[in-house]
Amino acid sequence: MQAALILHVLSAVVWVGGMFFAYMVLRPVAAGLLDAPQRLALWAQVFTQFFTWVWFAIITLLLTGYGMLFAFFGGMAAAPIYVHLMQAVGLLMMLIFAHVYFAPYRRLRRAVAAQDWAEGGGRLAQIRRLVGINLMLGLLVVTVAAGRFVI
Repeated sequence: MQAALILHVLSAVVWVGGMFFAYMVLRPVAAGLLDAPQRLALWAQVFTQFFTWVWFAIITLLLTGYGMLFAFFGGMAAAPIYVHLMQAVGLLMMLIFAHVYFAPYRRLRRAVAAQDWAEGGGRLAQIRRLVGINLMLGLLVVTVAAGRFVI
């Protein structure tokens, strides 16, 4: 059980921490230093690396989360409200990520390959908005998880 909890927390840290770094640190620096072609190529490469880690995090979060749910609480019916809230928000985050991955991210990569900087900029802006939403949701889940000790 302890190993599952550690893997679960580390996966959340990788995903939410990665979004925080990308959104709050890398994005403003890249926007200030790079022209559109370099900035869009950078983001296409960064997302390729980061999204691989996010897929691993999602798989680990699902396996460890549901494993702990059934092993520790005996299933959904006995789980406290904070578990249901973390699950609901986590699943929403996963759906948003899947949309980003299969739609605007793929379009961004195609636009960069075709050197269509206007299209790439539009896709990057769309990804930025969705990552911002997911970051807020991720911080909410972290707050709920930390707050469970005082509920």
